[in-house]
Amino acid sequence: MSDKTEHDRDDPDAPDPGENQNLPERSHDAEVGELVTLLAADDGTDKQGRAKLLRRLTGAVARSARTAGVRSMAGGRWLTDLFSEEIAPRIAVRDRETLIRHHKGLQGEDLADALERNAVNGTTAVGAAGGALAAVQFTAPPLLLTAPAQIVAETIVVAAIEIKLIGELHEVYGTPAQGSALQRNSGYLVAWTKRRGVDPTQAAESVTVALGAAAKTALRNRLMKLMGRHLSTLGPYLTGAVAGGSLNRAGTRAMAGAVRSDLRSLTLPTMDKSAVVPLDSRRAVERD
Repeated sequence: MSDKTEHDRDDPDAPDPGENQNLPERSHDAEVGELVTLLAADDGTDKQGRAKLLRRLTGAVARSARTAGVRSMAGGRWLTDLFSEEIAPRIAVRDRETLIRHHKGLQGEDLADALERNAVNGTTAVGAAGGALAAVQFTAPPLLLTAPAQIVAETIVVAAIEIKLIGELHEVYGTPAQGSALQRNSGYLVAWTKRRGVDPTQAAESVTVALGAAAKTALRNRLMKLMGRHLSTLGPYLTGAVAGGSLNRAGTRAMAGAVRSDLRSLTLPTMDKSAVVPLDSRRAVERD
């Protein structure tokens, strides 16, 4: 017979039956990285599947935080290290040929539009799912203790989706970052903190240099700013779901627009530059 109480079964922080709660820190952190990778994937996961993964991630985040301790959590150091060491290296950035195949032959601006649209849909769905979870928590006061972990979970998934988008936009525009896969992901991570494209003429930096003290400070500030935005999802009923989805949608669109503007200004050897229409102009036409 299980020792888990009715409250435990409803608590996303509670491990599944049989799970070892005394796993080493790296195991909890790795679980977070694996779950974020699943949630950031462009694989058509349905609404229920995404909500289930987000609940699992919330529990994994809480366990990682408890293992890290208060001192590591202070000032965002735990979150910054968790993201840079366990999440960013796992983000799967597809190359241009794979993207073209996946999107049935789309290329250039049409392919970039599709990637942006999918990322926006992904972060919107995560915001809605997180807001819905917060709504449930407001009806069950004991579960409000899980709210901080839920906000962290939503924040890191949105960040991962946006970094994946940045990397794949660089592929589409023919300006991928230099170096190994790990070095490229580090470059895209830094680009996300700056909301800018990566200069393709810049030599690849080592991961240690790319994620040095200054870069980690920028990452921490960006994650904290994003987390602050997600605090608005902690509302009763479904107000948080609506707010979370809307804010994520607007934020991802703005970030994508800034990066695409940067990439258009670079040499695009694999694209017909005459076919590149400014994003704002195309959206104005669409609105009309």
